[in-house]
Amino acid sequence: MSFASRSAQAVRAASRRAATKAATRPVQAASYSLLARNAAAKAAPRVATAPSRGMKTLDFAGTKEVVYERSDWPLAKLQDYFKNDTLALIGYGSQGHGQGLNARDNGLNVVVGVRENGESWKQAIEDGWVPGETLFSIEEAINRGTIIMNLLSDAAQSQTWPKIAPLITKGKTLYFSHGFSVVYKNDTHVVPPADVDVILVAPKGSGRTVRTLFKEGRGINSSVAVWQDVTGKAKEKAVALGVAVGSGYMYDTTFEKEVYSDLYGERGVLMGAIQGLFCAQYKVLRANGHTPSEAFNETVEEATQSLYPLIGQYGMDYMYNACSTTARRGALDWAKVFEETNLPVFEKLYQSVRDGTETRRSLEFNGRSTYREDLAKELKEIDEQEIWRAGKVVRSLRPDNLS
Repeated sequence: MSFASRSAQAVRAASRRAATKAATRPVQAASYSLLARNAAAKAAPRVATAPSRGMKTLDFAGTKEVVYERSDWPLAKLQDYFKNDTLALIGYGSQGHGQGLNARDNGLNVVVGVRENGESWKQAIEDGWVPGETLFSIEEAINRGTIIMNLLSDAAQSQTWPKIAPLITKGKTLYFSHGFSVVYKNDTHVVPPADVDVILVAPKGSGRTVRTLFKEGRGINSSVAVWQDVTGKAKEKAVALGVAVGSGYMYDTTFEKEVYSDLYGERGVLMGAIQGLFCAQYKVLRANGHTPSEAFNETVEEATQSLYPLIGQYGMDYMYNACSTTARRGALDWAKVFEETNLPVFEKLYQSVRDGTETRRSLEFNGRSTYREDLAKELKEIDEQEIWRAGKVVRSLRPDNLS
């Protein structure tokens, strides 16, 4: 079983254990997570020292930006704001799972809409959603909802839109977590009705992370945007929903900028580029006689277990200062070479995102009837690369994996 599968099962198991408690939703005042609150109640009492925070304008390297924080939306206020609303969550994949459970735990009225008796339907039942009460077909969920959260995959949003669109009637709100469908409307044919608010909350992480951070009493950072403001309250509604689904703080963006940066980033340093760089460095080491374990340790293990965490916690300058003088000098010199060499690649990538080339490629591949089989074949090829086969052995030897 893959790590992702084990992780997903573990998350769903934890959700099932909390389902009974989540089914009765008391007004909450102490925590944005029932699980975190229950855990805190069992712990030794401690004095809260966190300062009161809220919406503010901050200086990001010379550019002023507004940041929205969940402290502006205490649970009582959040629940009152949505007391007459039903969140109809369409799709129960990674984001649907995380956002739906968080909103439910926050005491909001949530229903889930998925294909009856499909895999997502079964997973929703495991997480405590009840057929005929909180779990329905997509059409029935939309009819019951006032805020329609379209969290289907990008390809599925395009394929189902002809059936969904007539159900998005005046007075409802249409919610997305990705700008893909409406920005690339010429390819997806997703054109929202003119008489509804259209908003976006885009968590900066997987749906599993959205759920995990919420259960810890923390919160993920998200982007918020408005595509269409009919009521004059679309931005306020977007920020409130951001808090409801588990955001700790949120940044302003637009639908266009969200999707451009997202597609660009995941194809770049977040996933595509890092896989390519790992493989290139590993292959050169192996070609020069280094063992698989040494090549993996110097390429992946030291990066992910030692250096990257320092960058995430303290910044790049701190990471450089934490290295030896020899490593620091060479890294500073070669960083410029890599930047100059890769800049044309990243410029080409961004243009490919912006002109819709990446969108059309995604829609074509993800819309195939053989999509899952084709994807599994490509992922199997990565899994079987020597670098990652060596990595499985190295990871098994980490101290925290030894009995």
